[in-house]
Amino acid sequence: AIAVRDGAYDRAAAIADDRGARMNPLLQGLTSGWAAVGAGDYDAALQAFDALDQNETLATYGQYHKALALALAGDFAAAAALLDGEDGTPLHVNRAAMIAHIASLSQSDQAERALDMAELALSDGLADRQMVALRDTLSAGQPVAFDVVGSASEGAAMVFSVIGSALSRDDASRFSLIYARLATLIWDGYDEARILAANVLYDQGQYDLAITAFAEIEPASPWHLSAEVGRAEAMQRAGRAEEAIEVLSSLSREVPGELSVLTGLGDIYRANERFEDANGAYTRALDLIETETRSHWVLYYYRGITRERSDQWDGAEADFRRALELNPDQPLVLNYLGYSLVELRRNFEEAQAMIEKAVEQRPEDGYITDSLGWVRYRIGKYEEAVPHLERAVELVPIDPIINDHLGDVFWKVGRKLEAEFQWRRALSFDPDPEEAERIRRKLDVGLDIVLEEEAADASVGATAQDDG
Repeated sequence: AIAVRDGAYDRAAAIADDRGARMNPLLQGLTSGWAAVGAGDYDAALQAFDALDQNETLATYGQYHKALALALAGDFAAAAALLDGEDGTPLHVNRAAMIAHIASLSQSDQAERALDMAELALSDGLADRQMVALRDTLSAGQPVAFDVVGSASEGAAMVFSVIGSALSRDDASRFSLIYARLATLIWDGYDEARILAANVLYDQGQYDLAITAFAEIEPASPWHLSAEVGRAEAMQRAGRAEEAIEVLSSLSREVPGELSVLTGLGDIYRANERFEDANGAYTRALDLIETETRSHWVLYYYRGITRERSDQWDGAEADFRRALELNPDQPLVLNYLGYSLVELRRNFEEAQAMIEKAVEQRPEDGYITDSLGWVRYRIGKYEEAVPHLERAVELVPIDPIINDHLGDVFWKVGRKLEAEFQWRRALSFDPDPEEAERIRRKLDVGLDIVLEEEAADASVGATAQDDG
């Protein structure tokens, strides 16, 4: 990375080609290619990219970077042909690849195809300002400049970034952060790598460092909106909710048509139980969508949650069902709607079918497994409920609601000492005050009396409503 940054391409090539270093083959091959570009030897560069053919992933990235190198050399037609891919499958390995493809088509007198590709990207939900600007430029009959990569060093920086992206999970995240930092060491203006570093810090729970990293993205950058949403989310996690809301509220006024900003604002309102505000933010986001796609299920799901939590069940149910129309087998929606129907004591058969389908897809999800046990509890199949709720507690041992549910079903099958144990466990995990009061009442008088009291209260409430 230092050799590339310093323009010492021969030294960079020697390091990359040192077989004794046992370097990652993708990093070795792509860096060798860009080092050759930097040294002015395009033939060697193209050979290096073509040599990455040991598996499909290596070949895909090899051809993608070959296309970038060809475009950098001004051969846009060849670059566009490579990015077209084989069998009608473009080499769109990431957002930058799509933009490179559009620019290459535009620069090789294929403006109509370029415009079609930009329109398709927007219709699929990639509605960022840069893509909109590309579409508008092409619609006006103007060519799109190729600026995805402007030098060999920038191409090499992209290599470090792609390795970092591949490692941004679990215990490899520390290596992801190193590669992201090396990418920005080579190319100081590489905002995509800065976003990667900020996201890794966020995932590691280093929220203050993440906030600082996100703030480094300048307003003129195409990554600015993503950075501001990320910064607000990090503020929320750091306990600075009001600051987070102010960041996104201000941004939503500056760019009122930006879906990601309104969605992020809704998420923060929802996390802070400001459900009416969240409902408003999600509604404004949905109003921006001209043609709904499968990816928009999540907005209906989140708005459905805010409506359910603010006692607007009819609207919530409509949102959940619309989410399932867009994404029919989505397990989170199936579970939330199924569980809600169980709690409302409605459509038990439909609710059970929904939850069973969700469990099939996510058998290791303790919350969904809990729902499966709880629907059996609600319909009085207590013995059948026990193994599901025991499994749910194994999967999520410190959740107060799941432990409370297991206590209830233990009580119903006569395992009353175990029921009391589970209720005490539930209390130790800090349930909501209302739930805690109900659990203490069960420990005092037992579940049966609590259910009788609740039924009597419901009857009195219904009578009072009828009288009114």
